Amino acid sequence: MKFKRSHHCNELREGQIGEEVVLSGWVHSRRDLGGVIFIDVRDRKGRTQTVFDPSDLPKELYETASSLHSESVISVKGKVRRRPDGTDNLKIETGRVEIVVVEMEVLNRADVIPFQIDDPEAAAKVHEEHRLKYRYLDLRRPEMLRNLQIRSKAATTTRVFMSEQEFLEIETPTLFKSTPEGAREFLVPSRIHPGKFYALPQSPQQYKQILMVAGVDKYFQMARCYRDEDLRADRQPEFTQIDIEMSFIDREDIYSLIESLLKRIWKETRNLDIPTPFLRLSYEEALNRYGSDKPDTRFDMEIVDFTEEFKTSQFKVFSGAVKKGGVVKALNAKGFACVTQGQLETLTKLAISCGAKGLAFIKVEDGNWKSPIVKFFSDEEKAALTEKLGIEEGDLILFAAGEWLSSCEILGAIRNKASEILQSQGKLTIPNDQFNFLWVIEFPLLAFDKEMNRWYSSHHPFTAPVEEDVHNLIDNPKEVRGQHYDVVVNGVELGGGSIRIHQPDLQRTVFEKVLQLSEEIVKERFSYMLEAFRYGCPPHGGIALGFDRMIAVLCGTGSIRDVIAFPKTAKGTDLMTDAPAEVEPRQLRDLHVQVNVADKE
Repeated sequence: MKFKRSHHCNELREGQIGEEVVLSGWVHSRRDLGGVIFIDVRDRKGRTQTVFDPSDLPKELYETASSLHSESVISVKGKVRRRPDGTDNLKIETGRVEIVVVEMEVLNRADVIPFQIDDPEAAAKVHEEHRLKYRYLDLRRPEMLRNLQIRSKAATTTRVFMSEQEFLEIETPTLFKSTPEGAREFLVPSRIHPGKFYALPQSPQQYKQILMVAGVDKYFQMARCYRDEDLRADRQPEFTQIDIEMSFIDREDIYSLIESLLKRIWKETRNLDIPTPFLRLSYEEALNRYGSDKPDTRFDMEIVDFTEEFKTSQFKVFSGAVKKGGVVKALNAKGFACVTQGQLETLTKLAISCGAKGLAFIKVEDGNWKSPIVKFFSDEEKAALTEKLGIEEGDLILFAAGEWLSSCEILGAIRNKASEILQSQGKLTIPNDQFNFLWVIEFPLLAFDKEMNRWYSSHHPFTAPVEEDVHNLIDNPKEVRGQHYDVVVNGVELGGGSIRIHQPDLQRTVFEKVLQLSEEIVKERFSYMLEAFRYGCPPHGGIALGFDRMIAVLCGTGSIRDVIAFPKTAKGTDLMTDAPAEVEPRQLRDLHVQVNVADKE
């Protein structure tokens, strides 16, 4: 480089007028107006307009400027001047000044780029896989750079906050042992131990509990974790979580810590003051009111129970469900009687995908209740619906009847979809800066797997039961609540954790008597942990916050791929580097691994 930059591209203001400066960056755009060339130079801080006037420049320099493609890398030297009257660009912070160029060095000419990145609307229309193939170009877009800046700021804020709270940042191994009772793992064959494998950790759970046994007392890390699962918008095969564990604490200590941490992060990254303490809902209340254990409370449309009112109804779908021990529930989608047939079919398909046989509804239009099921309702049933749902002209009432959990979840999914449609129609407005945080607590410790005919952990097998429920562990596990908690914002589960079992006898009981793991399996997978507990394990608990999900919420995007520098596609591939890829036969021989071609195909 002939000259070194003196300022970044978002730094110059009227106070620098008359100064000679040097900017380095990318050609954001080039315009030729009446023979004068204007080039906006951009770096990650912003951009500045530069002027190439042919009357003041050597012909060669002018011609070079006129030949540059967007995204070429240049350095320019010149004097800062006030833009002429009427030419200010107030969309950028440097928009009142420009640089009159006297020298330029072309550091790297760019070919014609495969998609436009200087226009946000045009870039948004480019297929995501095309953008991922050229991720280094996609990341130059201001929108993507902003996401990475927020991510970096949130990570720094987390580390500063946790240090202030006297936590130790400790890295745990990423070559672990397989624990196949959880999500599917990535296995790593060992070269020096033929036929044996490491597993990439799904979480540092067991290591961080061992750290509590070791007397660390307060631990955290920005942990890299791996799960070989089918991908979604909020899931990647490798992800980051804020992993935390503490000794000698109870649930209240976790609530207080995480509320303070999130309050600091939102203030530092979005300059928003989020109110604390957060609302708390039991798992049962969250399902009953919102149909979800990660409810979005930014809008009403709460679910209401009508089991008692319809237990003897002439509408046999409802009364039959109650007779079988089920429930009848409904919600009022305010102002949604205008639902189109296509939208109604979408809601019905959604209900069926959640386990419903169909979707019962009532449209309230022109003073009438329009539905094929209304003729079966008594006046008392209609009155109960009107009173409890606040039914008015223009409303759409949606029902679910059957087993409690599935009925709640059906209406929960319908509730979310209806809110999306109402927002798109302008009938429901949710401000971009509204963040409704809450805790979901008192989860059931266990869930029953009908196919396997056994109980399994709702969270993980290290979660402690609520103390007053311990006596039900063997004989009545359905009634046992876990000391498990999830923190939720705007319908997104940011993270979850629990108070852990710290008594070796109770942990062994959960493994063998409740989860029905054989003594051999317990010994193979958890013997070191149970043995560590025998040497003085303090009461402890923790939580893991999904860092990628949190950043997506902060940035206002529905996909965590937008806040990860180099994400995988929905098929788990990296289109830029073409990973995963085949390896050389020698590498497989060294690892004592053979590839079955039939399986491969």
